[in-house]
Amino acid sequence: MMKLLFGLLLTMMLVFTAACGASKDTENQAGNTPASTEQAATNEPAPTDNSSGYPLTIKDDTGTEMTFEQAPTKVVTLVPSETEAIYAIGSGEQVVGVDEYSNYPEEAASKPKVGDMTTNIEAVAALDPDLVLASTSMNTEAITKLRELNIPVYATDPLTYDAVIAKIENLGHIMNKHKEAAAVAEHMRAVKQQVTDAVKDAEKKKVYLEFSPGWTVGSGTFLDELLTLAGGINIAAASPGWYEVSAEEVVKENPAFIIYPALKEDPNPIVVGIEGRPGWNVIDAVKNKQMHAVTEDPLVRVGPRLADGLLELAKVIHPDLVK
Repeated sequence: MMKLLFGLLLTMMLVFTAACGASKDTENQAGNTPASTEQAATNEPAPTDNSSGYPLTIKDDTGTEMTFEQAPTKVVTLVPSETEAIYAIGSGEQVVGVDEYSNYPEEAASKPKVGDMTTNIEAVAALDPDLVLASTSMNTEAITKLRELNIPVYATDPLTYDAVIAKIENLGHIMNKHKEAAAVAEHMRAVKQQVTDAVKDAEKKKVYLEFSPGWTVGSGTFLDELLTLAGGINIAAASPGWYEVSAEEVVKENPAFIIYPALKEDPNPIVVGIEGRPGWNVIDAVKNKQMHAVTEDPLVRVGPRLADGLLELAKVIHPDLVK
């Protein structure tokens, strides 16, 4: 199931990248900065108390502006990253529906389901939410349909680690959970600082990522940024977004490390594919047994556990420096 899910996720990402090119247009560049609350617009720090000062007007990454008269009481999430984010800031009790793949935290599994990669619009509407959290790249059609029904949708597409932090802080504004969101943001920044300080003087190591059989990830993605922060060099960074592997190019680049997710299938289909590719036995990572499985979900969800993913990457690439 996870293999199928991630294959679908990669396909959606590829389509999105092909449609938009290597960079976002001006409107979607907002994904790399805090949404336009008054605090973000003036570069003032977010409040440290739980007081959003409703009515609160905020803009999401689609450029859509919405006003909240009070903190939402019924929230639906359409992708796992938004489920994790809303729970992380202490608003799990307000969640009334999630997508099929929201498996963290554990209590999210008991919530009513509103679809998988295809959102069940009727199921969402039946829950009568006053807020839906969505991904602009994964839920494009659902966002349009829900807004036609006058259901408030806050949609984001963070492309960097800091943009994920900004999203979480903005959720703190919306849900009146400033202290909780600030604590999550502080932890994420602390982990980033820990990693970058640890590897700043270290030799950068060539790394090849394969997060679904035959697929790698290039520039303009949060995974590429995480790999760089962790003291690695992404050998696939010459091309943008997610794309199918060129086996010959990987051999030519000769990475010191190969990193892949620890899938539930046994044997892992990614490992089987790598081991069966002609000529890959000459790659340093293969010869030196530097092929490493990492926990999948924290590295593919733009939520609070991205910090865990960054730390795990750094421990693989620089185990002597990052503990």
